[in-house]
Amino acid sequence: MRAAQVVRLDGPVGVQVVDVPEPVASPEQVLVDVECAGISFPDLLLASGKYQLKPELPFTIGIDYAGTVRSAPPESDFAVGDRVAGFDAIGAAAQVVAAPPANVLALPQRISFEQGACLPLNYLTALFALVTRGDLRAGETVLVHGAAGGVGTATIQIAKALGATVIAVVSSEHKHAAATEAGADSVVASEGFRDAVQALTSGAGVNAVVDVVGSEDLVLDSLRSLAAEGRFLVVGFAGGQIAAVKLNRLLLNNIDVRGVSWGPYVRAHPGFVQEQWAQLTALIDSRAIEPAVGSVYPLDDVSQALQDIADRRTTGKSVLRLR
Repeated sequence: MRAAQVVRLDGPVGVQVVDVPEPVASPEQVLVDVECAGISFPDLLLASGKYQLKPELPFTIGIDYAGTVRSAPPESDFAVGDRVAGFDAIGAAAQVVAAPPANVLALPQRISFEQGACLPLNYLTALFALVTRGDLRAGETVLVHGAAGGVGTATIQIAKALGATVIAVVSSEHKHAAATEAGADSVVASEGFRDAVQALTSGAGVNAVVDVVGSEDLVLDSLRSLAAEGRFLVVGFAGGQIAAVKLNRLLLNNIDVRGVSWGPYVRAHPGFVQEQWAQLTALIDSRAIEPAVGSVYPLDDVSQALQDIADRRTTGKSVLRLR
């Protein structure tokens, strides 16, 4: 089979499409013929040796995927031919994946494989951020940084589906269009966003901020944009910086800074991801959510897909087509 593997920690140029043996599923694993795999910022970090996970070279990138079941344990919920999505720390960008049943999820019939590959990492992270960590309530206002990206567009859609008002922050006109299409109520430029938020909320501020960027200037003005008892949700550091927070800013207005790390939480709470998936698929079935696919690349263009992410040219979730 063919797979996208990191052979050198040189970023996108160190990722090659190679022929590797197909995995042999154990009696406890589901074997999936992968149609599409998601490609995202963590893959770029993995390819550069800058992620917290540092697999031994060579390794296959990719966290989430969609395809059909080739074989499954009799006691699992899956049968040959079932359409599924799945996830793992690495290994999704391969034509065949062997996975534990807990990491495999039934794909709604109306969802394409391209859309399915966008769901596990981005949409379940957004749901975790807003509901589990953010305590979002209908009628609240959410500010979303990096709003045109994969997690950003997922966050917009889920927040809207849960009854929130969404203010999206973007860095270009091209990304403005993507955030608008995802359903944001208002879209503002990253430069000067604090003043825009104050105007849009009549000075009240927002109830929650979802931040995948992490830059120091954005964090400071985001904390200043929170209403009393607001929540600042730290999802990532795509801006390349890790900001420091002065604790007095939390004290003055009873605000919180909360970490959002979906993967470790899932590993520590068996069954949680199935609960999330049931909530997510209910929103999909009701058409409150339409998974946003960004650029779709053939497997051979994986290096270009990663370079586009590095150059911040992408919107939505990038997808590799494996077959």
